[in-house]
Amino acid sequence: MTSPANPTRSDAVRNRDLLVAAAREILAEQGLDAPMSAVAKRAGVGQGTLYRHFPDRLTLATAVLEENVRDIEQVATRPDATLADVLGVVTWQMIHSTAFVGIVRLSGEEISQGLADRVRTVIDGLPNGSRTTDDIMLALAMVSGGVHGPTPEAREAAARRAWALLGIEIGPVTPGR
Repeated sequence: MTSPANPTRSDAVRNRDLLVAAAREILAEQGLDAPMSAVAKRAGVGQGTLYRHFPDRLTLATAVLEENVRDIEQVATRPDATLADVLGVVTWQMIHSTAFVGIVRLSGEEISQGLADRVRTVIDGLPNGSRTTDDIMLALAMVSGGVHGPTPEAREAAARRAWALLGIEIGPVTPGR
């Protein structure tokens, strides 16, 4: 009789995914100072499982950012992808991951620069009209600074106003998955 190949591997992957999803929610609700135990509880796993996957807050925050960037890259690879589509996903992330900007600051220059470079590459690969990639990246930073409010609806309204003031069209505000 043979045993299944690495039966705990699928559990580990599932737990990691649950932890990243929970971290995204908890950080959005409570900010970067949210207790790590709240993330484990939301994911339905023990704290030992959390710390096996993410030994510290920086590692966990970086995993959330990494997932955000993968979502952006995935949308950009669609055959009919536009800059507006990508900006819609980025806007969703700003709205639903209010700790996004703080995570970038916390994650350190090297990590955040690498992720920003990946976003820049995505934008470089899309038709930008008369705007340069540098202009779009600056606009992203400007809009992210203006996204605030007590509810996702208020944050979305602020983001839409900011994009409109900059004269930049965004697509549907969705997670992009």
